[in-house]
Amino acid sequence: MTLLPALHGVHGDPSGAVSVAGETLSWSELAGKADAVGACVGGAAAIAVCGAASIETVVAVVAGLRWGVPVVPVPADAGPMEREHILRDSGADMVIGDPDWPEVELERVLVPARAGSPTGGSDVGDSDPALIMYTSGTTGLPKGAVIPRRAVAAGLDGLADAWGWTPDDTLVHGLPLFHVHGLILGVLGALRVGSKLVHTGRPTPDRYAAAGGTLYFGVPTVWSRLVAAPEQARALSSARLLVSGSAALPVPVFDRIRELTGQAPVERYGMTETLITLSTRHDGERRPGHVGVPIAGVETRLRSDAGDLLRHDGETIGGLEVRGATMFDGYLNLPDKTAESMTDDGWFVTGDAVTIGPDGFHRIVGRASIDIIKSGGYKVGAGEVETALLSHPSVEEVAVIGVPDDDLGERIVAFVVGDRVAPQELIDHVAALLSVHKRPREIRLVESLPRNAMGKVQKQQLRGTDR
Repeated sequence: MTLLPALHGVHGDPSGAVSVAGETLSWSELAGKADAVGACVGGAAAIAVCGAASIETVVAVVAGLRWGVPVVPVPADAGPMEREHILRDSGADMVIGDPDWPEVELERVLVPARAGSPTGGSDVGDSDPALIMYTSGTTGLPKGAVIPRRAVAAGLDGLADAWGWTPDDTLVHGLPLFHVHGLILGVLGALRVGSKLVHTGRPTPDRYAAAGGTLYFGVPTVWSRLVAAPEQARALSSARLLVSGSAALPVPVFDRIRELTGQAPVERYGMTETLITLSTRHDGERRPGHVGVPIAGVETRLRSDAGDLLRHDGETIGGLEVRGATMFDGYLNLPDKTAESMTDDGWFVTGDAVTIGPDGFHRIVGRASIDIIKSGGYKVGAGEVETALLSHPSVEEVAVIGVPDDDLGERIVAFVVGDRVAPQELIDHVAALLSVHKRPREIRLVESLPRNAMGKVQKQQLRGTDR
């Protein structure tokens, strides 16, 4: 299967370019460098790639994909324990480049300074693994999700349809190159569709505004910073599509993007194990707080804790389950964990709590394990409370969790970043907007919220303050 058609001249402008942090290669140069690396790694069990924002990272990933060697992206900010686990568990026997990784001795293959002529890579089957991507699980060491080439192709083709993504687009983003969002969507997506790619190095408002793209990717943190710089935000008004993902986009940020750019952002949802499965369409409604409908080749359903199928009425909260063409093959070396993640009839259990409307629109309430708070006999979605709090002018950021309570089971606690915050005023604000039982029982003022590289709030760290 030709996973990256642009590099084979199948479609698009053969002089099309990939630019990362100001360093640019044409597609033919990229293919030439990748094939020089690929000739050295052919037959390897897997190759490790440091996910730094560099053109070398792109060359290394493309080399593995063109030569049929599974690619193991290693987070650029990984600590020694995490990095050693990934390198040993993945079975990688080579590393591309010369990163400072003293934990494990691997053969090193350098990216050449000059590009030779492309040689075309090797024949690879649809079912062969493309990547082994390690999840940022909330407990234990990361698990390696084995992602086959067919899943990558299906996901990217489904998104190209949902977003009207064509070779005429120029994609701009500055996201990490070791996650699904930044690497698979943000690099492989452009190479599969045949659109030009500008990776800004860092996702700053100035760099986004100067890039002149038609399609922009960002996480909520990126969009929040952009709308705080109105002049730069307005520079994106000429773009065709603004896409947000990897975490829930606060409704006030959604509204501000629409106000400053003249268009509402597109939201989507996925996981490492399923790639991107849900999205708002470019030619459909863009509804705040919702992540749209299944892309082509994907099905979803809603189940209760007892395993019963639930109504798609837009109100009933249940566990989201997914099946379809974008699925991973399983967790590397962990057959029991793989089995635990699947139902008996072949659906992947995401662990996310959602509602599904009669029109198929999905709203992500949060992680079932931490974002569904059982308080006083009620189930409360943390995201709903967070949205209510963010509508108050003194609140800049917020994270809501449930903490153990002898009377209520769990009490609702909000961690708030803001200016001139009056805790009781915020509690009353939520009680006036939502049901009274959904109000926070406690407001804790903090200077910042703990986040990972993709901007997701790490609520387990907040919960740990109560242990």
